[in-house]
Amino acid sequence: MSESTLRHTLTTTGIMIGFTALGTLMLASAFFATRAPIAESERQAKLALFQQVLPAKLHDNDLLKDATVVAPGGELGNRESTLAYRARVAGQPAALILEATAPDGYSGDIKLLVAIRADGTLAGVRVLTHKETPGLGDYIDIAHGDWIKNFDEQSLAKTPEAAWKVKKDGGAFDYMAGATITPRAVVKAVHKALKYFEGHRDELFAAPVAGEE
Repeated sequence: MSESTLRHTLTTTGIMIGFTALGTLMLASAFFATRAPIAESERQAKLALFQQVLPAKLHDNDLLKDATVVAPGGELGNRESTLAYRARVAGQPAALILEATAPDGYSGDIKLLVAIRADGTLAGVRVLTHKETPGLGDYIDIAHGDWIKNFDEQSLAKTPEAAWKVKKDGGAFDYMAGATITPRAVVKAVHKALKYFEGHRDELFAAPVAGEE
């Protein structure tokens, strides 16, 4: 290789390394500049969702900082670990917000957010994600109707075991004609979430905060 060719190669390599370093620096700067706003945006979105299922009077603590890990499987039906958010008033247990999964929706998993007061009554339920048929099974989503509010104030004590079904199956819950599979799955999942709460209430409120185990 001639001296001029070597010099050209080294110059080109140096320029490429310089551009790579500059690009990396710019990406890193952008990441650190946007990380805090993105995190705050996610925090506010989550809190807004919590407000839909849990009245403000039911907590005076920071829900996002008072969360504990829930293992996958069991009555909640989640395929991965989730968090249980604990609501307290003056340090005393007031409610829990749990994530649950109905695995038997018409088009797959239906993920739910379930808020349960310390006395076992439902404060609210919302659908987090689903793939149900638009215009048919998607009425379980609050954006498409109020059906999900049928769970407000329900409990294991108020509604007997046999009634945790849609009316077509002899239960207490309404459904839309032609779309029975979807509400059936949601009712079943909410019922299981209440059972999980009943069996693990004290354990969940006493468990260590996520990340502090």
